[in-house]
Amino acid sequence: MSAVLIAVVLSLVSAVAYAAAAVCQERLAARAGGTGTLRLLRSGAWWWSVVLNGSGALLHVVALKYGPLTVVQPLGALTLVAAVPLGALTAGRRVAAVEWRGTVCTLAGLAALLVAAAGPAPRQVLGPGQALAVAGATAALIGVLSRPGARPGLRHATASGVASGVASALTQTVTVAATDHTGPLLSARVIVVTLLVAVFAAGGLLLSQTAYRGGLGAPLAVVTLANPVAAAVI
Repeated sequence: MSAVLIAVVLSLVSAVAYAAAAVCQERLAARAGGTGTLRLLRSGAWWWSVVLNGSGALLHVVALKYGPLTVVQPLGALTLVAAVPLGALTAGRRVAAVEWRGTVCTLAGLAALLVAAAGPAPRQVLGPGQALAVAGATAALIGVLSRPGARPGLRHATASGVASGVASALTQTVTVAATDHTGPLLSARVIVVTLLVAVFAAGGLLLSQTAYRGGLGAPLAVVTLANPVAAAVI
């Protein structure tokens, strides 16, 4: 089995895990209303969604080891496809015709995105200075998007997608730096970038939870789109 095929299979399973976590988070957000994050932290169901997110992230990290970011990251759009039947199942209803049409459009767009991203994989990863610059710019953007104002769900979803996309790009930097065998395994670069990955991954999770308070559809679509866009830019 080729390395790219392994990456694709791992990305598919990762997308299903992310979709299940998103459906769980949306139901919890709808049930909790505006009671805040602290109450969710005391919910066992919320921690199950964290486990699902963590499983999806772990599979995503392994996929990045086998395939380029420009292939692995767009496959995250399959989260939308998997979320449609999962959401309908948990709600006890059938998938609507408009949802099937949206699924087909998503798959068509994903195919076009993969064709557009085809080509040689990037030969370099972010250096220490570049990683810190990306982290600073991302933190500033998240701060702007998280301010009180209109359409908080879509703004928080955008911030969540950007945070997750940056975490993925930094993760590939960590995996390459930790496995190139040209320096110590736990170098200062690896430790710093790993901490940045943890911060942005946790921030993306909490921002998505607040975004789902207004429903799953539009926020999940925005999260799924902003994620590969941010990673592709990097």
